[in-house]
Amino acid sequence: MLNTKVLNGKQNVVKVGKLNIGGDNPPVFIAGPCSVESREQIINTAMALKEIGVNILRGGAFKPRTSPYSFQGLGVEGLKYLKEAGEMTGLPVVTELMDEKNIGVVSEFADIIQIGSRNMYNYSLLKAVGKVDKPILLKRGMSASIKEWIMAAEYIAYYGNENIILCERGIRTFETYTRNTLDLSAVPIMKKEAGLPVIVDPSHGTGIRELIKPMSKAAIACGADGLMVEVHPNPKEALSDGKQSLNIDEYKELYKEVISII
Repeated sequence: MLNTKVLNGKQNVVKVGKLNIGGDNPPVFIAGPCSVESREQIINTAMALKEIGVNILRGGAFKPRTSPYSFQGLGVEGLKYLKEAGEMTGLPVVTELMDEKNIGVVSEFADIIQIGSRNMYNYSLLKAVGKVDKPILLKRGMSASIKEWIMAAEYIAYYGNENIILCERGIRTFETYTRNTLDLSAVPIMKKEAGLPVIVDPSHGTGIRELIKPMSKAAIACGADGLMVEVHPNPKEALSDGKQSLNIDEYKELYKEVISII
């Protein structure tokens, strides 16, 4: 066991509305576009995903992008569209928080607050969300070791919030064929060491559309508590991450195949 004071390996279940994540509960399905691009886009996507069986709607309103010239999200307007889509379908919503100054508005519209890979090392932000009464989805940093990831979760828990869901989303290695190297061994390790629910993001973990389905099934096979997949009505026209997004029909096929092995 790693030296943690709050997270001690006891198996936590995170409640999101009527949904229980982790423990002996069935895996959850989180899906939606990388970015909320318009009201019509997110509502239509949400309605299609709800019909398939998705449990939680994802969508980015504030987007961290490598290039300053790339689409950065719609901001608060995007949050409003995401929340409206969630209310229309009865789906809780998860979105990324990038800056402490936006904690209030993101908490108002989101059911789960995501801390992205780039901010896993942002300890002031981790302290701040530790004081928020919302479940936190903590993505693994792109170069983070197991210990560093656990300690990032420990920061949140230490400041009062133990409703943490971990997300393995791939790490940066010497391999360049895939966007990242999806470390599925981290799933059972983190469940043992931290006792927190662990979901897997095969979209960022591979960056390749054709790999999302097989890695989703592999994630469930190794004990993941859920999947987070990027889905867009027309990936070719997506303003961000289109190459690693599934369309609605592709996601429906993935869902059916994953359900069959649960």
